[in-house]
Amino acid sequence: MNLTPEESRRRFAKANIARLATITPDGHPHVIPVTFAVQNSKIYIAIDHKPKTTKNLQRLRNIRQNPEVSILADHYTEDWTTLWWTRADGTATITENETPIDLLVAKYPQYKETRPQGPVIEIEVNHWTGWSYT
Repeated sequence: MNLTPEESRRRFAKANIARLATITPDGHPHVIPVTFAVQNSKIYIAIDHKPKTTKNLQRLRNIRQNPEVSILADHYTEDWTTLWWTRADGTATITENETPIDLLVAKYPQYKETRPQGPVIEIEVNHWTGWSYT
């Protein structure tokens, strides 16, 4: 069953992990798991302290080249009658604004110990969609 935009947003906001899809400069998809917070029509993703090979991350380069992104959250269990997914499509910007980090700290206890310092990806969602088994 298709979810309304409101229900899609509600389920998305409650999820713990999502997958951010961007497009590389040469046109290839690039998908990574991310933690996030939702406020109104915006999704925030921080570049956090977890080990990375570089600070010049592919996701940031992709957004600078093409800011159109999709981000998908889902719920999977062996009981397929409880399956659902929801997707947000929007335009991403990269900001140094630390205000959204408070939202992430409130959602993820790990960020209370080590607050993200890096840039924040801000996605202005222009379309919510989703599906649920029931």
